[in-house]
Amino acid sequence: LFQYLQWKANLSVLEIDEIKTVPEVPKSDPFIERLIGTVRREYLDTQLFWSEVDLQRRLESFTEYYNSARVHYSLQGQTPNEKSGKAEITPINLNDYRWKTYCNKKFSIPIAA
Repeated sequence: LFQYLQWKANLSVLEIDEIKTVPEVPKSDPFIERLIGTVRREYLDTQLFWSEVDLQRRLESFTEYYNSARVHYSLQGQTPNEKSGKAEITPINLNDYRWKTYCNKKFSIPIAA
């Protein structure tokens, strides 16, 4: 069982400072912080949006790109859809391909024609 006083004593013995976070705040979840940073750096910092509806539409477009086309180093070069089994992996013929664009032509990848 988790016992606060014993835990706090262990932290002081190991000379580890306690950092308290507020529940349900993005700063307390590093995975959410990483995603927010990625969306901001790779997409929103270079885009203008005019309304909440426009922002929502652009974020949905980026979500499609992020999950189905953008490869992730932590997933050994696969997309999240490939890793979860939702996408079919087809090899590309280098002599016959076309470019598929995402997010209003901001990102593009080659696909089999």
